[in-house]
Amino acid sequence: MISIPDAESGYVYLVGAGPGNPALLTLRAAHLLKTADVILPDDLVSDEVLNLASPTADIIPVGKRCGQPRITQAGIHQLMLEHSKADRSVIRLKSGDPLIFGRAAEEIGFLREYSIPFEIVPGITTAFAVAANLRTPLTDRSRASKLILATAHHAAGKVSLTPNWSGAFPDEATLVIYMPGRNFETLAQDLISSGIAPETPCTAVSRASTPSEHVHITTLDRLSSTDVGPSPVILLIGPPVSQSAY
Repeated sequence: MISIPDAESGYVYLVGAGPGNPALLTLRAAHLLKTADVILPDDLVSDEVLNLASPTADIIPVGKRCGQPRITQAGIHQLMLEHSKADRSVIRLKSGDPLIFGRAAEEIGFLREYSIPFEIVPGITTAFAVAANLRTPLTDRSRASKLILATAHHAAGKVSLTPNWSGAFPDEATLVIYMPGRNFETLAQDLISSGIAPETPCTAVSRASTPSEHVHITTLDRLSSTDVGPSPVILLIGPPVSQSAY
């Protein structure tokens, strides 16, 4: 039998909740949820995952959606400090993997500054869960030797509708765009302008791994806001996407 330690008093755990389906949690994440005193979840963490928490745990939602935060990042830091210093175990619960577009760098920096012991528990990032569900690889030896994870959501003051890179888009690459916004036609045209062929296969997945998941398979030049489901959405763009057997 696997022995998994309980959440430890005074510790903060940056935990990946995966894409939404509780069956995709790591054993470590599931056990911490059952034993932690305080849970600070993002909005995208599913109710099914939160239902695994201890009935005595304090669950304090700290999500940010569409640029409108329920609480500031500084407020999240203060909650981690307050509860850990009160000798409580704290889970900072993030959708997907905490180290991919999860503002983990800011939280790690804060925890180190205040000498708060912490542990990072990886989760299945949405791109990998989507690819598995579509039964399609993100890389291919003959057509896609590179995998690029990008986001169209940037820090305040850094405005851009699409991911940025210097020069033309790399050859033989699969591009995954997290948090692409809702203007898909403009995004597609910008990507085509960067050098991606208009006929490149493109799949938009809304609410991945949940019962309300919506999959739209198309090409980049036919990507339309009217066909893509509700947020959150992730885009997979590249030759391997055409292998989808969904």
